[in-house]
Amino acid sequence: MQTPLRKDQETPLRGMRTNIVQSIRAFRVQDLQAAAASLGHHFLYANLAHAQSKQDVLDLIAAQFTFPSHFGKNFDALYDCMTDPLHKSGPQPGFIVVLEQIPATGKFDKEAREQLLDIFRDAADFWADRKIPFRCFYSFL
Repeated sequence: MQTPLRKDQETPLRGMRTNIVQSIRAFRVQDLQAAAASLGHHFLYANLAHAQSKQDVLDLIAAQFTFPSHFGKNFDALYDCMTDPLHKSGPQPGFIVVLEQIPATGKFDKEAREQLLDIFRDAADFWADRKIPFRCFYSFL
């Protein structure tokens, strides 16, 4: 008799670390959204194709993740919104985050892109410490 598959084994995420930030290369957004639904995880999606600057990136993430209106629109505030209020609101099932088409412009250069991804790496570490899955997938424009 076969052992039934755990939910995480039934998804495209099987065999993947539970707290990671990585390129979306091998995944489709629709499959990740379905995996989040299957696992009962929050699915956060931001398409950043129209962003030109750090402020544009933060504005689009805030709007598409439905951050509160008092969001400070800086990288520290982004980290805070991805961690503390969610943690204080009670038990969390897990997160699948997609940052699609992160810009590569003069106003959002390699350093800014790395800073953005570092925020999500730090958030993944924050949730790992609490044994909550947090997977972030990204692509560049």
